[in-house]
Amino acid sequence: MTVSDRPISRVEGYLPIEEHGLIGNCTTAALVGRDGSIPWMCAPRFDSEPLFCALLDHQRGGDFTVAPEPLVASHQRYMPDTAVLITEMTGPEGRIRVTDCLPLRAGADLSEDAPAGRNELLRRIEVLEGRVRLRVRIAPRGGAKAYPHGAGLGLSLYRQPELELSLSSSLPLEDTDSEHELEAGDQHYLILGWGPHTHRFQARTPEELLEATLEVWRRWMTHFHYEGPCEDLVRRSAVTLKLMDYTATGAMIAAPTSSLPEAIGGPRNWDYRYAWIRDAAFSVYAMSDIGMTHEAAGFIGWALDAVDRAGWPRVLYDVDGHLPQPERIDPELEGYRGSAPVRWGNGAVEQRQHDVFGEILDCAYRWERWGGTLDEHLWSRLRRLVEAAEKEWKNPDHGIWEVRTAGRPFTYSAALCAVALERGAALADNNGMAGNSGLWRSEAGQIRKAILDQAWDPELRSLTEHLGGGGIDASLLALPGRGVIPADHPKMIATTEAVIRRLGAGNGLLYRYLPEESPDGLPGHEGAFVLCSFWLVDNLLGQGRLEEAQALYDSLCARTNPLGLLPEQIDPATGAFLGNFPQAFSHVGLISSGIKLARAMQQDR
Repeated sequence: MTVSDRPISRVEGYLPIEEHGLIGNCTTAALVGRDGSIPWMCAPRFDSEPLFCALLDHQRGGDFTVAPEPLVASHQRYMPDTAVLITEMTGPEGRIRVTDCLPLRAGADLSEDAPAGRNELLRRIEVLEGRVRLRVRIAPRGGAKAYPHGAGLGLSLYRQPELELSLSSSLPLEDTDSEHELEAGDQHYLILGWGPHTHRFQARTPEELLEATLEVWRRWMTHFHYEGPCEDLVRRSAVTLKLMDYTATGAMIAAPTSSLPEAIGGPRNWDYRYAWIRDAAFSVYAMSDIGMTHEAAGFIGWALDAVDRAGWPRVLYDVDGHLPQPERIDPELEGYRGSAPVRWGNGAVEQRQHDVFGEILDCAYRWERWGGTLDEHLWSRLRRLVEAAEKEWKNPDHGIWEVRTAGRPFTYSAALCAVALERGAALADNNGMAGNSGLWRSEAGQIRKAILDQAWDPELRSLTEHLGGGGIDASLLALPGRGVIPADHPKMIATTEAVIRRLGAGNGLLYRYLPEESPDGLPGHEGAFVLCSFWLVDNLLGQGRLEEAQALYDSLCARTNPLGLLPEQIDPATGAFLGNFPQAFSHVGLISSGIKLARAMQQDR
């Protein structure tokens, strides 16, 4: 056992969420456990039916495992600046290294709007020392019929008959579950390919596949620019966000998983394998700030096409820009650690969330400043959104947190309507486009005044979740970053303190809101929401509290798993990861707050 190895520990048959790494090819993604399993992968794309989902039912979900039998201890690490993951595992008499990736085409450019993946999963096995009895098990959800196929197996899936699998191997495979005696120096590979029409491009050896994939990732990372605290984690966050980019269309998903619980045993389990306008816009801002500006243009095109097809801005879309299937509950799966229900689809698609106007206009504004060209056709589509924001800001919606109660005039939603109006006015003036920019700026000012007057609760000494009152909401911490209310405004300073006081979960963690004060239509509770703590970092910086901000940022970065990955939420009592994983929002916060902190530290010198 090496110094970095740790014993394997499961709870109720499940590895902790934080004991996984992410691999992907900008079309789909997979989680790789520290136990050598792949308990989660959808094929052929992010929002397809899961091929393996033992993450949501360790007995019936299915997995693809390569590990010593028995497994004693292990650790994981990434090849620097890539999505190629190494898992080193120790058995009683030896040690192996498994290198996992979803291979990319040789010469592929991740800054192009084209598929880069090969519809393959590569697992390279090396015996580092001693002797190992290696177990290879491939068990897709629902089972499969195996038959000889070249140097390996073909698999016909019972649940997905249209998705033919082929498992190529340098190990002699006769069945879907086998054991092999290996010795130090032995090297083998497994390549899982999928169809129905698997496009292999040119044939390549496993080593060539791996080297080509490493080269593509490293070439993409040459665009990266950041000098500041926790640079290694900011670099890892950049790769993680890129793994959620569906490059074929420009969509960016919120997370690659579904139904990981916000509280163990609770019902707050959602499918995040879709592209939310809001989440994707935040991801684009963060990536652009570190030099990855191509993603902004791709997202704007995807978002506006999606809005055109739907006729009205929806909250979320599938990766093609269409509306996903209705939300449904899967009765066959028990959920992670028994946390039912497991959901596919997301009912929030039927909600109205007025912040989407501001998200799209803000993204378009930034893109134009980076050199994008605003023509009449694009402006005509954007202008409709500006005019919608002008009309809708007073009306109830379901807010950034997607409550499942009746709508309310949420403060964050109204604030983003002001962003839409101001960005629309600037775009019109800067490009000589038609539009009532004076009226739009005036209306944005009225929204600001309404927020400061109508959302302010003098007893709580805080802005509140919606116009007219309500509970305290951590999304209010995002208002300075959107240019709505300065962080050092007296009411924003007071709101920051109120959020810390009322929503603090301990050690710098924050709840989004308290359901008993801000009803959301759901039973139970949830963990602390990671992004909210990064918003707190930003507010502390804006209020000149540099040392507090730096200490909080460092503590949040220390909460990443050993691979540098973050979940949606954290259990304040144990530090365990909760919610879908990895979460784009959380990595957006790590990048954006790091940039702000670096600037503040530079100015303080």
